[in-house]
Amino acid sequence: MAGPERTPPLDLSGLKRRSIEDCARTVSQDDLARVPAPSADLLAFLRSLPRILAGREFLEFLEEAAARRRAGQPMLLMYGGHVVKCGLAPLIVDLMERGYVQGLATNGAGAIHDVEMTLYGRTSEDVAAGIGDGSFGMVRETGDFFADTVRSAPGEGLGEALGRRLLEAAADHDRGRRTGAAGSLLGSGARLGIPVTVHVTIGADIVHQHPDLPAAALGEAAWRDFRILAGVLAGMDRGGVVVNLGSAVILPEVFLKALTIARNLGHRAHDIVTANFDMLRHYRPQVNIVDRPTRHGGRGFSFTGHHEIMVPLLHAGLRSLVESAGPPAGDERG
Repeated sequence: MAGPERTPPLDLSGLKRRSIEDCARTVSQDDLARVPAPSADLLAFLRSLPRILAGREFLEFLEEAAARRRAGQPMLLMYGGHVVKCGLAPLIVDLMERGYVQGLATNGAGAIHDVEMTLYGRTSEDVAAGIGDGSFGMVRETGDFFADTVRSAPGEGLGEALGRRLLEAAADHDRGRRTGAAGSLLGSGARLGIPVTVHVTIGADIVHQHPDLPAAALGEAAWRDFRILAGVLAGMDRGGVVVNLGSAVILPEVFLKALTIARNLGHRAHDIVTANFDMLRHYRPQVNIVDRPTRHGGRGFSFTGHHEIMVPLLHAGLRSLVESAGPPAGDERG
């Protein structure tokens, strides 16, 4: 008796694609956050917050993160795509350049928005409008850039390969594109020698819709990034700081597995401080970032608020606490 017929995979060769020059985007370079200087006034503001609930815990987290930076402990900053398309990359690049961040991890959306902002100065399409006619995510240039990068990256992690190619594109004046690798998280990682790992789920990102995606090579590059992330966490034997900005599922899951590998191989990585920042409270960040990793040492924090407000507060508060001289916390209260 013959079994049921198998459903064949859909042939993507007939997909209709278009140029990014013909597509509207909702975020441009003009919308990005500006980098403020550290300020004693800001430090005084933070110390004026009520010592109750999140007001107390936010300052305690900043103080803990600042102390660990002074002690030379690394910081891993993980972020979802929303953080990039909310214009916050300049603040994170500033922390990278000043030595606050020793590793970054993102998902596929974080990398896609970074690439489009760097090469074209704009990103974030109207998803609802594009779903109706099947044009959502069908930008030729973005899909081709990822496919070409993965093909040219044997032996490289996905984040390393994307960062390298963004630096090359920025240096190639013949392209005529609006390049800005200095403000790119991927490009800045390549420029500064800071690992930026990209963790993808096949089918979750628009570049997976394109017909020429080299899926096997993509998987190999992403697996290398997973092991690089485990190596970053293995470097937290004497302590460290892990911050998750706006990834509700992928990065909390990837982080927990990478941390397990590091500990399994004999790296303690127990005395870590973790913090989750997001607009809503979700299950996986709470248990995989805040609770489980700190049960045998360290401490976990959770903060709820809009990224475009909380990330600038995190950036300015951390720099002000480290770089601005001021009285010990509590002195101004009398």
